[in-house]
Amino acid sequence: MAAQNGKDLLVKIDMTGDGAFETAAGLRATRISFNAESVDVTSLESAGGWRELLAGAGVKTASISGSGVFKDAATDERVRQIFFDGETPTFQVIIPDFGTVEGAFQITSIEYAGTYDGEATYEMALASASALIFEALV
Repeated sequence: MAAQNGKDLLVKIDMTGDGAFETAAGLRATRISFNAESVDVTSLESAGGWRELLAGAGVKTASISGSGVFKDAATDERVRQIFFDGETPTFQVIIPDFGTVEGAFQITSIEYAGTYDGEATYEMALASASALIFEALV
């Protein structure tokens, strides 16, 4: 895989609940991480005292974080609404030359900042709220 532009890693929000996705405006830095907890089933009978893990067990999670500047009133308003209403709408993350991850996420934090001589910025963090669908780029 060749090097990719960071600006092509996009977080999209289902704006109306009917699959009308729009890119979260103004994001400058975006990150998605996938995690899986392991379940340790090591016992006295484990070969050579090596740890054994139970395949397919444990909790899988994904988290998204992003930061940027205010650019679009509609997506800014939607993010605030999702947070304050405690919704878990569908989000899409476009990962360049890799694919699309889609599923329900909860916005777990929103931070706003600004200085008197600079732009207003925001940061947000999301946590997966259900199984995710991954569609590889073909």
